[in-house]
Amino acid sequence: MKKGLAHLPQDKQEQLELIKDIILEKIPDVRMVVLFGSYARGGWVEDIHIEGHTTHEYKSDFDILVATKSKKTAENADLHDTVQKAIEATKKIDTPYSIIYHTFDYVRQMVGEGHYFFTDIKKEGIHLYHTGKHSLGKARKLTAEERKRIAEEDFKQWFKKAKDAYFMYGHAIRFRKYKEAAFNLHQATERFYSAVTLVFINYRFRSHDIEMLGRKAVRYNVEFAKVFPRDTEGQRKAFTLLKKAYIDARYKKDYRITKKQLEYLAERLKVLQRLTKKICAEKVKSFV
Repeated sequence: MKKGLAHLPQDKQEQLELIKDIILEKIPDVRMVVLFGSYARGGWVEDIHIEGHTTHEYKSDFDILVATKSKKTAENADLHDTVQKAIEATKKIDTPYSIIYHTFDYVRQMVGEGHYFFTDIKKEGIHLYHTGKHSLGKARKLTAEERKRIAEEDFKQWFKKAKDAYFMYGHAIRFRKYKEAAFNLHQATERFYSAVTLVFINYRFRSHDIEMLGRKAVRYNVEFAKVFPRDTEGQRKAFTLLKKAYIDARYKKDYRITKKQLEYLAERLKVLQRLTKKICAEKVKSFV
């Protein structure tokens, strides 16, 4: 694993230092904090692209792995929310970020078994914090055939899960159960994105934030940025309702979404489904 952030602009280094300090303050028994992904490799993107009347903004996330001693800490969603709220409260982090939590033993096991999401972190990641007392061990390298088989199996499972959720949307909207319809569209979106990340990096982000998941998908093909355009007020409103549907559509009485908004979002899901199938098939075929 690499050390140092000298390749990053000073403001990015300061933001990462602040995030690391908050993690160490809020999360007990941290053994390792690692920056991985594009900011670790040096290929991050901050770009605005105008195509016709549509503006597309591409902005890479800080990808951060927190490895803890205990499983209880790694799975404590309340603690993780505390970290996020503390980061947001600083109002000093203007780079999108995503933090994943696993036990150190789990990460070490995944590296040893050759799960390439974790072996890439070991190879390309940068320590933001490390106790110095623990090693991830030797990484196993999967064959192309193994990677292809894993990708095919993951795609089949999660693409079907996404289509099942879309089917349930259709059932709900026929009976005018609009909140339930919105929830199922959210689940279909989340699962299509999960199929993409599993095929490309052998990892499913356990997050219900479809905006963040969409940014992950854009890394592998910029066409994903066009799935949910947000150029008009109506488009932005519909996407916000979809993003909030996981919680609000189930638990908040004041959540409202119209049939017209649902039908618009359902059409965008068809675009996401076709793109997911096409891009994932191309990626699977590349494992030779």
